[in-house]
Amino acid sequence: MTDEIDFDAIIGKYRSDPFDYLDVRTSHTGQVRFRVKEGAEVEGPSGEWHHVRGTLLYELLREGNQKKIFSSSNGVVSFIRSDLEGQFVEAGEKILTIRHPLKKREIIENILRQVLEPFNAPERAKYFFSLDLQAKIDKHGQRGVSIKPGDEILTMSLMKRDTPVYYAGEPGIIHSVYFQPGVSVSQGEPLLGICSQEKLPMIQRIITRVKAEWE
Repeated sequence: MTDEIDFDAIIGKYRSDPFDYLDVRTSHTGQVRFRVKEGAEVEGPSGEWHHVRGTLLYELLREGNQKKIFSSSNGVVSFIRSDLEGQFVEAGEKILTIRHPLKKREIIENILRQVLEPFNAPERAKYFFSLDLQAKIDKHGQRGVSIKPGDEILTMSLMKRDTPVYYAGEPGIIHSVYFQPGVSVSQGEPLLGICSQEKLPMIQRIITRVKAEWE
């Protein structure tokens, strides 16, 4: 399996450009007013529960209602559609990009996302571990818990209704968690990265290689 990954090419990519470029798109239609400029530094949510909002990026005015949109990540505004200032925009319009500096941990996670089996959000909703799975994680640690098809692993909270979510995929351990409990996740975004027992040695080699080469 390790032959499928060109470590030198991946490491070289991150050495030459150690950033993620996060496109920000309008959440709905409305008149846009920017609150940042190109080159501005922005911060993501902070606090123990990420309850402190990030930098205010823009506001959308629609039918007299104003919605403020805050940054979900730290970085620098590398692109902005300043020509749209004060204009009416459609939902999903790309209006700015944040260049986010990657930490070693994030580089490892980015590489692992190419290798781990993703379990994606079935709907745009808030997610929590099921009570049974949370109890196992508390006792054994996240990577000490195995899951298999049919296991109830998550609770999906949508429109004030909680729905159990069952695992469908290859058996394995929960290697990576990509969601924060109670924070909305878009449909199709990965919630978990699952690792089969056979892939564990390869995963460890990836982590060791990045840690050794990325100072």
